[in-house]
Amino acid sequence: MPGILDLDLYNRSLVFAKLSKYAYYNTEQAKKQAKKLGFTTIEFYDRDGAQAYRFQNKNDLVIACRGTQPTQYGDIEADLKAYPVVAETVSRVHHGFKTEVDDLWPMILEDVQRKANANKTVWFCGHSLGAAMATIMASRCYHCEGIPNPYELYTYGSPRVGWQKYCVSLGVRHIRWVNNNDIVTRVPLNIMGYRHHGMEHYLNTWGNVRKLTGWQRAKDRFRGFWRGIKEMKIDSFSDHSIDAYVEHIEKASKGMETPQV
Repeated sequence: MPGILDLDLYNRSLVFAKLSKYAYYNTEQAKKQAKKLGFTTIEFYDRDGAQAYRFQNKNDLVIACRGTQPTQYGDIEADLKAYPVVAETVSRVHHGFKTEVDDLWPMILEDVQRKANANKTVWFCGHSLGAAMATIMASRCYHCEGIPNPYELYTYGSPRVGWQKYCVSLGVRHIRWVNNNDIVTRVPLNIMGYRHHGMEHYLNTWGNVRKLTGWQRAKDRFRGFWRGIKEMKIDSFSDHSIDAYVEHIEKASKGMETPQV
């Protein structure tokens, strides 16, 4: 596999979508799958239920944060603690997401400092809760002296993480993927002060990449909702699956589109 920097946007997004998926795997499974992508060193971080992987090759260091696991009480608790607290950097962030990062940050910062100074390009990625954690970690890296800035941040089905001023201060190029009716991308609510960060890449009802706003977006979401009813599934939840993100982005990376019928 070529270096991540050599890949175009869709193929790069696919690599990080797969790594975000592997972050849910146990260590043996994650190692097996990551090696197929050219990553030779894999490290697992786990503290108080907060979890992430470090995937590494000769050029790149990727921190992939694990998302919400329904069987883990700590993950559910983190999602529910939606009130804003003072961030480590600027403004305010989601309390539960910050707490998850706080648990892992000393270990990850030490590794990133050591490896980045060995000329590794640093990347962050994650899905769901893992996307929120990756965003906060990337922000902390950007504001931390003595280490290179993260090159990019890739998230899939990310909730809103912080207030407007926090988002403006992030400073990291952020590719944020949203799949049609993915409900997690709509919380916490704007009325609580939360905003999204990054360049949105939207996947429509058929999983094709589109730039849709306003009425077009609302129409597409209704179409996806209705399609879900006909397929006997709840579209808002099925669209949040990391498998759906991987499937759609893989098609985009190959220049394929699903016919819109």
